[in-house]
Amino acid sequence: MAGAVAIALTMPVRLGLDLRGGTQIVLETKSTKTTEADREATDRTVEVLRGRIDALGVAEPTIVRSGDNRIVVELPGVQDPKQAADVLGRTAQLTVHSVLGAAESTEKDPGSESGAEGERVLPDEDGQPLRLKAASLTGEDVKGADARFDQQGGAGWLVTVDFKDAGGDRWAKVTGEAACHPAGDPQRRVAIVLDNKIISSPQVDPSVTCGAGIAGGSTQITGSFDAAEARELALLVKGGALPVPVETIEQRTIGATLGDEAISAGAWAAVIGTALTALFIIVVYRLMGALATLALLCYGLISYAALAAVGATLTLPGLAGFVLAIGMAVDANVLVFERAREEQASRTRPSTRSSLTAGFRSAFSAIADSNTTTLIAAALLFFLASGPVKGFGVTLGIGVLASMVSALVITRVLAEFAASRPAVFRRPHITGISTTGPVRDALLRRDPFLMRRPRRWLAASALVMVAAGAGILVRGLDFGIEFTGGRLIEYSTATQVDADRARDALADAGFPRAVVQSSGDGDLSVRTEELTDAEAEKVTETVGGLGGETEKVRDELIGPSLGEELRRDALIALGLALGAQLLYLAVRFRLLFGTAAVGALAHDVVILVGVFAWLGKPIDGVFLAALLTVIGYSVNDSVVLFDRIRELLAGKDRRTPFARLTNRAILQTLPRTVNTGMGAVLILASLALLAEDSLTDFALALLIGVGVGTYSSVFTASPLAIEMYDRGDGSRRSRRKGRTAEKTVPASRAERQEVS
Repeated sequence: MAGAVAIALTMPVRLGLDLRGGTQIVLETKSTKTTEADREATDRTVEVLRGRIDALGVAEPTIVRSGDNRIVVELPGVQDPKQAADVLGRTAQLTVHSVLGAAESTEKDPGSESGAEGERVLPDEDGQPLRLKAASLTGEDVKGADARFDQQGGAGWLVTVDFKDAGGDRWAKVTGEAACHPAGDPQRRVAIVLDNKIISSPQVDPSVTCGAGIAGGSTQITGSFDAAEARELALLVKGGALPVPVETIEQRTIGATLGDEAISAGAWAAVIGTALTALFIIVVYRLMGALATLALLCYGLISYAALAAVGATLTLPGLAGFVLAIGMAVDANVLVFERAREEQASRTRPSTRSSLTAGFRSAFSAIADSNTTTLIAAALLFFLASGPVKGFGVTLGIGVLASMVSALVITRVLAEFAASRPAVFRRPHITGISTTGPVRDALLRRDPFLMRRPRRWLAASALVMVAAGAGILVRGLDFGIEFTGGRLIEYSTATQVDADRARDALADAGFPRAVVQSSGDGDLSVRTEELTDAEAEKVTETVGGLGGETEKVRDELIGPSLGEELRRDALIALGLALGAQLLYLAVRFRLLFGTAAVGALAHDVVILVGVFAWLGKPIDGVFLAALLTVIGYSVNDSVVLFDRIRELLAGKDRRTPFARLTNRAILQTLPRTVNTGMGAVLILASLALLAEDSLTDFALALLIGVGVGTYSSVFTASPLAIEMYDRGDGSRRSRRKGRTAEKTVPASRAERQEVS
């Protein structure tokens, strides 16, 4: 905690463009002799730039094509915009040339082509002109590049380059030809050229034989680099060449996407929701609830410090990861306290401390399994996805680790310290774990057999899923600007126009999804879905009514910021995450439980998407973050229930039917499920009622998802597991018992009938 406080006080967390604004760079693609800078070439350039920005460490950038040959890049948290613009704008055209010899400085201007086709004259690192052959290798032959420090050879920072198979053969041929010339001869050198500039022209080592060359498919680039230059060069070489050159035509600072009022409302909603959640936990669990609330505050501090330490950029989708992690931190505490209540009730003369110790021990497996499945998903989203999905994975992973520290370390230390005080022993009712609670007592006393007819629950789930899914077919999905692209209009106003005021005016005029940002001095940019000319004119009139004399300085169609590659990577990462979760659950439990959990997950996703289709809500980046959060919640609930079923299966009474045993597990875990869901609902309801703009849709999606996920873990996953058990493990076990009975019973007819 001391370390977290020190980091929080000295290292601020960077906020994304949607929370505090950032840098906007406008690039323009230029045609060459071989490639025209059309829309297709610009789209390819966007994807290369996206890879470079991800490698730069900029979290959750926005990259869109504007018109046919312009690219708008928004970079949150960038400290040196000029350097970023330089890295983005360099074409990174890497070529490797054989050296024909030194050239007279007056023979040709550096960089000009000589008489032979493809030959050119370029100055080396020391300014000495060299005559080069046509390129033998290009950046297409490069497989990867990394910067490292050479401690043994004394070369300092260098860049290692790995070639593809054909590139490795070409590299061996070039170095083999150079090795045929004596040491000191310029023709023994090989020139490595980046963007028409020789960055390294080393001589081939004397150990290399003529004609053989340097085999192995790799080489090193040296050139008196410092650490930053080496990493930048490796990034450019590895990132690949731009299909066409780009030129930076504009660079400016822009305002936040959500606006100050939306951020302030969201912050107040989060504070009120967290306070209500803390109050709920304290009312239910009394002293232990108060200690858990203190541990949750420590969780928030640890998470903030971890974000600051890794240099992450916090944006709206990132906040979604923290909402899920807060829910998991509350869930872990509730699990422990419910287990401690069971231990307290099952013993003759229990002590509070021993009950707590047993509660932590019993709840550990469920906490570990549910957090591990979430961490698997977060890791795959981080390594395989990009943009907002990658940012979600970062904050979710940090939040889950911090929540485990909060629940398993801080809460335990505080709870056991309090339980060891004599005052607690004299007043056990203040601990909050002395009784099992009225809800649980009523359930166990009545013992309703909820799983008597599991197929009816499955039929009800299927009916709800079909009704919700029909919205996708009937109403269709209303994809947001991030997926479809739209229109970008920029205005220069006579007086400074507040972005929040313009956002409200456009919403009243019929454009509630318009993204409004202040840019430059008195400029305002409006990004919307595709508009007709009449609608665009209405937007102009609305803005003009706010800022006096208004001039339209840009009006262009823009491409989707969640590009095709980004969407594909996100879907692949999500699919692999679900597969990894299924595999983990199959190993930790059994394939039956893993399949049932993933089946309930699919049920939740279809219902959430279908409800948004019926409501006409946009499917955008914020919804994507909410959907990922719902998936985490749903798996978490199912894991806790299946952990209890596994424990009962391993108990003494193994002759209990699986349906009855599952029903018992549901009744035992239902208080935990309700209490955990209430903690999340209080936060999300506050966001939905008090927040504005996209935060409302985000909270609404999570409210629907939490409700559906809580239902499905009990009434979809459990009946599905029962049906699969009866068709699989249960039926095989029954057949084995039948065969054993037939071998051991007497052969009388009456007894055979009884066995049958």
